[in-house]
Amino acid sequence: MKLFSCTACGHLAYFENTRCTHCGKTLGFLPGQLRLVALEPDNNLWRISHSDDPRRWRTCQNQLQHNVCNWMLDSEENDAFCLACRLNRTIPDLSIAGNLQLWRKLETEKRRLVYSLLRLNLKIQPLGESPEGLAFDFLADQPTFNERGRVLTGHAQGVITLNISEADPVLREKMRSEMAEPYRTVLGHFRHESGHFYWDRLIRDSNALESWRSLFGDERLDYSQALNNHYTQGPPGDWPERFVSAYAASHPWEDWAETWAHFLHIVDTLETAHQFGLRTAPPNGDEENLSLDEPLNAYHEPDFNKVFDHWLALTIALNSLNRSMGHDHAYPFVLTETIKQKLAFVHAQVRYAGSE
Repeated sequence: MKLFSCTACGHLAYFENTRCTHCGKTLGFLPGQLRLVALEPDNNLWRISHSDDPRRWRTCQNQLQHNVCNWMLDSEENDAFCLACRLNRTIPDLSIAGNLQLWRKLETEKRRLVYSLLRLNLKIQPLGESPEGLAFDFLADQPTFNERGRVLTGHAQGVITLNISEADPVLREKMRSEMAEPYRTVLGHFRHESGHFYWDRLIRDSNALESWRSLFGDERLDYSQALNNHYTQGPPGDWPERFVSAYAASHPWEDWAETWAHFLHIVDTLETAHQFGLRTAPPNGDEENLSLDEPLNAYHEPDFNKVFDHWLALTIALNSLNRSMGHDHAYPFVLTETIKQKLAFVHAQVRYAGSE
């Protein structure tokens, strides 16, 4: 994630900010420019403060009604909702106490996903506007629990469904412990499910399918049976050598989705680190490979080996910092050569799709 500054006063601002804490200006994110800007009111519209840009901007309807979005629309657009909010097909029932707060958390993390997809130049359109598009259903379990009333997080035919309980930190921590998932976050869910979406768009009907199968396996393996085997028997004993997570071992589709999510973790975290000017070169390590001294645009770096080497350096720093605070490792993963090859494949497919 980039670091942003208020275009009016230069003070540090964050991706989710709607107001500058220093000068008080209204802030809005322009998705077409990937910029967070200070805004001045102008006849029921907005203009960019301290700018000669003649364009005017409108506030997303979800911000006007619910205070959940800081993305803007060009005043020439006919839509009431910004690009990120037009991806929503179903939102939670806001008449139920607590749902607005849960939805606000989901929207925050969803926009981080959309930011990454835009940074990678990947096609992203609302399903309501294109049969190749994407949609989100944010749903809750029925009040009276039964199996049919449970909302299962997943992807099908362009629609990503997310159980809003994932936005509740207490329930999510409970699930993290029960499912033995060291990295279970709302953003992680979004990234994982987007991997399923982009498998359909980038791999399924492409010339890359056979190469994909040589790395990830044959997706024609019975999916339901594979998941049942995973939950009843657990992953194979050697899964850490071949898969980025235990769940990735359940089926080739899940291996791809977990690897895709991991790739997004890597490039976005590296961008954040470099935006802060973070540098690390452990004295006992290989400084050529464990250095962040070179500028790096992780989202558009053509050499995946360079991305990978920078990532290893950063994870050493992250884990060391966490341990100094008395916490477990921030990054509880070991990336073997096999996993690296899978990540490199994702990198290659993303770069190819982003160049079209």
